[in-house]
Amino acid sequence: MMLTIIIIITTAYLLGSIPFGLLIAKLKGIDIRQHGSGNIGATNVYRTMGSAYGIVVFALDMLKGTLPVILASQYTPNAWLIIAAGGAAAVGHMLPIFLKFKGGKGAATGLGVLLGIAPDVFLLAAVVAFLVIYITKYVSVGSICTAILVTASLYFLNRPPAYIIVAGLITLLLIIRHIPNIKRLLNGTENKIR
Repeated sequence: MMLTIIIIITTAYLLGSIPFGLLIAKLKGIDIRQHGSGNIGATNVYRTMGSAYGIVVFALDMLKGTLPVILASQYTPNAWLIIAAGGAAAVGHMLPIFLKFKGGKGAATGLGVLLGIAPDVFLLAAVVAFLVIYITKYVSVGSICTAILVTASLYFLNRPPAYIIVAGLITLLLIIRHIPNIKRLLNGTENKIR
């Protein structure tokens, strides 16, 4: 049992560590880390390479969060193990072993985890994220607001405590990863989405 848990968590982390943004940009001869914000996530790919590439990276980064949750749920009904697999994937995206622990911000992968554990909350989060980004033109604001909303929604909808706690931890880590963006927002130098 313990060995299986270790395998599930490790596999989820390694899957989350796959830097799709970097790999897809390299197919076009671009090191995405040398352009725009230097981030490997979908937003920087979108800004640097265009919407089609950004959407593909976003979808793949989301899948990194959904797939481990679905696979874990096929193995066990244990909410802690299911959400731990999703959390490991999100951490893998933010702190990937393949890139010396310098990864993306985790928003897309976190949304993927949410899609796997709570599709209804995912739909709410997707709508709110779209509206906030559309109104403010800042992806970072949309990501932070949506992460906070997700944790609050899981709590008020009485979802398993495991989901609430891990969602809260992912939200905290996501906010920490966005500290440079928050500083730029306060200074008025944050990049708007085009």
